[in-house]
Amino acid sequence: MAKDDLVNVEGKVVDLTGGGIYSVNLENGVLVKARLCGKMKKFNIKVVVGDRVSVGVSPYDPTHGLILHRHKF
Repeated sequence: MAKDDLVNVEGKVVDLTGGGIYSVNLENGVLVKARLCGKMKKFNIKVVVGDRVSVGVSPYDPTHGLILHRHKF
């Protein structure tokens, strides 16, 4: 599966668990577990609790996602 197949939704980081897994509450009220995409790791972009993020959610498993972008405000 490629990054193009993901459904992009916006959400807010509510919790940081071990191993780089974030709990993200999406706009529609669904809670997903997400991790950082490769470019965010490469450029050392930090994500903290309370940040608004764009999450790519897999259509096959809607409980897991990939954090693609961190919004400024």
